[in-house]
Amino acid sequence: MNRNDKSFMVEKIRTKYVEKKDSSLDELRKLDRKVKAPAEVFAYIFGSISALIMGAGMSLVMTDVANMLGLGDMTIPGIAVGVVGMVLAIVNYPIYKGILNSRKKKYSEQVIALSNKILSEEEKA
Repeated sequence: MNRNDKSFMVEKIRTKYVEKKDSSLDELRKLDRKVKAPAEVFAYIFGSISALIMGAGMSLVMTDVANMLGLGDMTIPGIAVGVVGMVLAIVNYPIYKGILNSRKKKYSEQVIALSNKILSEEEKA
C-alpha cells in the first residue's frame, strides 16, 4: 500500500470520529426534508389505502369470494368500491401537491435566507 492510499484510509477512518459541526448546507438539507416529509408520508399512506380499496372492489368483481361468504352477486357493489378506490388514487397527487405547496410557502423565507447565506459564503471563498 503506497503512502497516498494509507493517508486516504487514515482520513476516512478519522472522519468517523471527528465531531461534526452542522454546516449551513446540512441545515438547508434538514429544512428541505422538513418541508417535503409530511407531504410524502401522506401520499404514501393515502395511496396505499386507496390501492387496497380499489383492490377490494376488484376482488369482489373478479372472484367468487362474495358467493362463498353468502353475500350473493357483488358485481355492482364491487364496481362501486373499485371506483371509489380509483378516485381516491387519482386525487392523491393533487392533495400531495397542495400539502407540499403550503409547506413551501410556510418555509420559503427560511430556505431562501439560508441558501443566500450559503451562496454568499461560497463567493467569498
